[in-house]
Amino acid sequence: MPYFGSEDAVKELKKSLCNPNIQADRLRYRNIILRVIRYMTQGVDVSSVFMEMVKASATVDIVQKKLVYLYMCTYAALKPDLALLAINTLCKDCSDPNPMVRGLALRSMCSLRMPGIQEYIQKPILSGLRDKASYVRRVAVLGCAKMFAPKEDQELDGALVNELYSMLRDQDPIVMVNCLRALEEILKPEGGVVINKPIAHHLLNRMVDLDQWGQSEVLTFLIRYKPRSEEEVFDILNLLDPFLKCSHASVVMGATKLFLILAEDFPHVQTDVLIRVKAPLLAVCTSESREVCFTALCHVREILHSLPGHFSCHYKKFFCSYADPHYIKYQKMNILCELVNDENVQHILEELKVYCTDVSVELAQAAVFAIGSIAKTYHEKCVDILSGLLVLQQEHITSAVIQTFRNLVWLSPQCTKSICQALPGCEDNIQDNEGKQALVWLLGMHGETISNAPYVLEDFIESMKTETCPSVKMELLTAVLRLFLSRPAECQDMLGRLLHFCIEEETNMAVRDRGLFYYRLLLSGMKEVKRILCNPKSDPSLGVLEDQPNRPVNSWAKDFNTLVPVYGRDRWAVLTAHRRPAVELMGHNSVALVSGCMDSKEDKDVFQLQTDSDNLHLRRNLQIDPALFETKWATLEIAYQTSVRWKGGASPDTMQTALEVVDINTIARSKSGAQPWKAYLYAEDDQKCLFLTELLLESQSTEIQITVKQSKENTAALMSFVSLMETVLQTVAALRS
Repeated sequence: MPYFGSEDAVKELKKSLCNPNIQADRLRYRNIILRVIRYMTQGVDVSSVFMEMVKASATVDIVQKKLVYLYMCTYAALKPDLALLAINTLCKDCSDPNPMVRGLALRSMCSLRMPGIQEYIQKPILSGLRDKASYVRRVAVLGCAKMFAPKEDQELDGALVNELYSMLRDQDPIVMVNCLRALEEILKPEGGVVINKPIAHHLLNRMVDLDQWGQSEVLTFLIRYKPRSEEEVFDILNLLDPFLKCSHASVVMGATKLFLILAEDFPHVQTDVLIRVKAPLLAVCTSESREVCFTALCHVREILHSLPGHFSCHYKKFFCSYADPHYIKYQKMNILCELVNDENVQHILEELKVYCTDVSVELAQAAVFAIGSIAKTYHEKCVDILSGLLVLQQEHITSAVIQTFRNLVWLSPQCTKSICQALPGCEDNIQDNEGKQALVWLLGMHGETISNAPYVLEDFIESMKTETCPSVKMELLTAVLRLFLSRPAECQDMLGRLLHFCIEEETNMAVRDRGLFYYRLLLSGMKEVKRILCNPKSDPSLGVLEDQPNRPVNSWAKDFNTLVPVYGRDRWAVLTAHRRPAVELMGHNSVALVSGCMDSKEDKDVFQLQTDSDNLHLRRNLQIDPALFETKWATLEIAYQTSVRWKGGASPDTMQTALEVVDINTIARSKSGAQPWKAYLYAEDDQKCLFLTELLLESQSTEIQITVKQSKENTAALMSFVSLMETVLQTVAALRS
């Protein structure tokens, strides 16, 4: 019997597939096909049976068809010539009476990866978009995203975009969501799908028909829509209100983000929303999925930056579980530090004290530092707990406690006395460099109140030859010299030995220079030494060490339900620096497609592209005499000035084409490459208000200046016109980048 994966085994499979007796037995035939698929998934090359597998697709058995289509999609790229036979078979199945077969065939055709496949599947996809069966329409819409996504040398298919926009009103809600994803993929170079007022309201009204994943998708797209009035904002918020109580975390987070963005002008509404989602967010924080739990904890911390103590009543929800991984425990400890108040401080400190004896060194030290952060407010209780931890005589715990003591002495000088009383005897349990530096700093700064301070420093001096950390040596130099000022009799001899070693024997130049500096400073007199070293101690009244003010919700609302709270803004900016900047609105090509390519009047009425204001309707084919333009420009005052980020030189032809699409005409412009580059534009709305515009791009400038004048004072129309100008220029800039 041939062994598994050998050529003989594949030949035996091929022989079996050609056997008429096996073909007549449906179960035996299917089992042979299953063996082919099993070999394929295990890495065996079974491409030699491609022809036999294509023949096997001519069956009414849907299970067998699925297996054969899976095989075809895998090996079509390796057998492009024979794959044409598979395409013919698939095209026939696209006309099958059974909608499951039609959908399966269409999905398989769109999954084929071979050159020239697009010309074969264009007609089946367009037919699938108009199919009576919703399953086929779902597959066809996703097939558009697979096969008609524009490539570098491919133009955008206006008819396809028009068809997908019209299918947003499909009766099947899954088809509607698939259309959104397909349009987003196809129009990605143009900035993605446009969400205007009719589309936004249509999606909102269909939300109740969607499943939870569809609702989260739609909520993501609705963020792009900007309501035109306060009344519309509250109408949308009322429609979204039930989704804040959803049991699905993705829907709750998406609805919350949309609430926060829409209510950016109403801080009290934002606060109410965060209060209402407290319970769902706490439920997510206890999720069995560690990744989801960690993400929710990061969002809780983001909320606490704007609403301190928002979850204080539920602080026990953030106690660490034994099974929690370390990254979740770190987040929970940070949150507990922000939830401390007079009522729960004792419980939180007792919980953190337990974490200090964790088997993980990093986690135990993090718990010590967490207690230290609470000590800025409740210093007496925290110092007692930290002093008690020194009794354990564990190296990593002692080091973390000493580092915390150093910070507390600086931040809260009132703790100095109790901290100095706890220091004696802890020097034997410190081996790491950070702990040594903290202890030496404390002994030098407050050694006059610590009885054995000179002797502890002397032990450090004796081990200078074996010390490898330059930072510890430099800290020791400063500490011994400071202590010499308050206790000269005990420190004179060891200071001399330390300076001699650092100047004559030390190989590290930074330490040697520090020793020379202190030696020359001593030569200048004790008065000068005191003036330089005995600087004022920390003073909380300076305000430098005060906590940062609470951040408004609007500062992070757009980052909610993204990875920014997980990574942090700075790190996320670094991670995404290489990406092409996304454009929130579509470019001029897509503007033309959406506004001009609708076949029916109903489509135009429902999905007409709108500017930022319904009141702005610019006249088409407007003509102005150059002399009249010059006269108007000289007499009218500047109504508005702004700028748009721009990279590189001007592109007059592209810009003029984009502006003409939205009925803004060019009367004069500089040649390409001119410095500075200027263009003069004009437009008029249906209220006979004339807008005159100057574009100015100076040499080496990163911004293009926009100056607008209007013949009639109309603030709403002016802002709408400026917004339209900015949109066009931003789109052109994005397309050129």
